[in-house]
Amino acid sequence: MTAPTQKRTADPMDRRRRRHSRFRADFTVIASYLEANDYRKLEGHCRDLSEAGMGLLLATDMNIGEVAGLNFCLPGSATVWELRGVVRYRRGYHYGFEFLSLTVGQRESLKIYLCTLEPAD
Repeated sequence: MTAPTQKRTADPMDRRRRRHSRFRADFTVIASYLEANDYRKLEGHCRDLSEAGMGLLLATDMNIGEVAGLNFCLPGSATVWELRGVVRYRRGYHYGFEFLSLTVGQRESLKIYLCTLEPAD
């Protein structure tokens, strides 16, 4: 009888590897989300940004998996971005949002903007 095949455990370095690099950012974001039976709008602060999402300081209590509307202007641009994001990470008031359904134009604009930023740690 052969021993069952064991699943490879993830190397701690693999777990920290991200699909997209993060970059330092500093701008205001308005988050709109459902709380109880009302929509609430709250001003937050973007701390880091990637092609797939953003790290946001937000003084509220949201759970992983919740979806919010994210409205912001990238610094130096007058274009208002209206996106939806899902909470993928939370530590205190720091939330990691993954963007949902970016357009091709938004993806390209974001890539160009990220080239002007410093990498985050």
